[in-house]
Amino acid sequence: MSTDVNGNAENYAGRTAWARSLAAPVRDFLGTETGSASVLLAGTIVALVWANSPWSHSYGSLWSTRLAVTIGSSGISLDLRHWVNEGLMTLFFLVVGLEAKRELDLGELRERRRLTIPAFAALGGMSVPVAIYLLFNAGGPGAHGWGAAMSTDTAFALGAVAILTPRAATRLRVFLLTLAVVDDLGALLVIATVYTAHVSVLALGIAAALFAALLALRYLPAWRRQASLALGVGLWIAMFESGVDPVISGLAVGLATSAYPPSRDDLERATDLARSFREQPTPELARSAQQGVMSAISPNERLQYGLHPWTGYVIVPLFALANAGVHLTGGLLERAVSSPITLGILVGYLAGKPLGVAGASWIASRPAVRGPRSPLSPPLLAAGGAFAGIGFTVSLLISSLAFTGERLDEAKLGALASVLLAPALGWTVLRVVRRLPASERARQIAGTAEDILDLARDVDPERDHIRGGDDAPVTLVEYGDFECPYCGQAEPVIRELVGSFGDDVRYVWRHLPLNDVHPNAQIAAEASEAASAQGRFWEMHDTLLGHQGDLLPTHLESYARELGLDSKRLLAELHHRDYASRVSEDVASADESGVSGTPTFFVNGRRHYGAYDIATLTEAVTSARGRARLAGKAA
Repeated sequence: MSTDVNGNAENYAGRTAWARSLAAPVRDFLGTETGSASVLLAGTIVALVWANSPWSHSYGSLWSTRLAVTIGSSGISLDLRHWVNEGLMTLFFLVVGLEAKRELDLGELRERRRLTIPAFAALGGMSVPVAIYLLFNAGGPGAHGWGAAMSTDTAFALGAVAILTPRAATRLRVFLLTLAVVDDLGALLVIATVYTAHVSVLALGIAAALFAALLALRYLPAWRRQASLALGVGLWIAMFESGVDPVISGLAVGLATSAYPPSRDDLERATDLARSFREQPTPELARSAQQGVMSAISPNERLQYGLHPWTGYVIVPLFALANAGVHLTGGLLERAVSSPITLGILVGYLAGKPLGVAGASWIASRPAVRGPRSPLSPPLLAAGGAFAGIGFTVSLLISSLAFTGERLDEAKLGALASVLLAPALGWTVLRVVRRLPASERARQIAGTAEDILDLARDVDPERDHIRGGDDAPVTLVEYGDFECPYCGQAEPVIRELVGSFGDDVRYVWRHLPLNDVHPNAQIAAEASEAASAQGRFWEMHDTLLGHQGDLLPTHLESYARELGLDSKRLLAELHHRDYASRVSEDVASADESGVSGTPTFFVNGRRHYGAYDIATLTEAVTSARGRARLAGKAA
């Protein structure tokens, strides 16, 4: 994360809210994926070192140790490797499903047509590698393992993109995330249909009934969490007994868990409950306050917040530790160089993924099939396809189902080699993209889909309070509260930002007084509007943010006199609430834009998540300015 001049970025990440938002969607997800990719790589290295050390026998002995869970005469007995692969990995696919659902409900994919391109890209990115694998193995003993060449490793791919691409390349990351989710879904369907020896129809029917009951729990007012946990465990057991890989249950539950922004009514209710507990701290009110705060946040975000660090930093690295331990010998490496299994997997990932992703995206975006415009230019599609060529988690999972012995080791080597070579290929493609002439890059960007704007109401120069020129390529909108300490902290940052960018940035202030936590914010907002009526909005704005602890009517009158305003007129207008409706209009626009805290920023209509220190905001504004200039050149 970027830091301020004092080296403390965390100071510029706070927000006052009716209830503070838990996380920014894609950026927080990708942030965990970046860190977990490092831990995943470490787990892989440890597994390889362990499997080739003098204590290599302990590696196989540990993961083949059986663990049984029994109740009476019934139970499940698996070795530790399968408990990781079929048990813990269910939580990994649950988190993948949760993030996909959040994007569908609130993110880039809430406009359903935008799902078309990454979905087709995923299908192309699966089918072409499979075809290449079969070219190497058709009719041979390795043909049954074609599924090991199809699936992108979500953690490694997103981690590589985050490390090797600019932080502002959000479109590429969202595209790759969506592709990876569809890819994982396809891989799990293949596991369920191709790599399942037997299927119990009765157990599948029980699983379907449990899943329906899980969906119905959203209408249960109490005990929902405990019931959901019990049904989730029951669903996993039913899927296990059916013969279908139970990790599918995780993805299904994730895709069924709704995401929604916290509503103002729920947040204000949470504040009232917390205030009641403060006045009378009883166990009953403590429980009510806790439930009120939790219910304001969607189940999707609550689950992600709790599970994602565990899956990223513990479960997936543990999976790597359990499965990546290949005993490397001269004979194995010599066989792998010419092995159809190793070559089929490696070439499928390195060549098939970029070709399949770019080709299918191009076909899906053709006007002849009435396809939507692609979110990425063709070179970036190729780069995304190259990063998607990292096969590890699901590839190893399918390899363990399709092969044993030497063939399994050869398949693992193919997947491991893709972890090293695919990021290098993606980085090379990006280097080529950066060397393209600016005019060519502008032409390609002009052909991509337009951004989905998060800001519900456009800036109106006749109404909004604006610093900077109307023709600036970047517009920075802030929803703020004059009593919010974080808004006061952000004010000098905004001043420095506007000063450094000059005519390239216009800054807009909109009111969002959080009356339940800041009792003087409303009257301060109305006072700024009264000052605006006398032509001194920004002077009052700066004064109020500089005196956040002194916002009583007597203070406001004093500030008006210091600024040379008609203080009696200002007080009369405050008494008659002349500008309450003007402030309410800003609050309504904040509600429409899904704003639940202050300060909240929008850069050219796109919501800015994360810190608002000078380095982070400068990066966001620079990226927006660059894109606006390229679009202008293309026009």
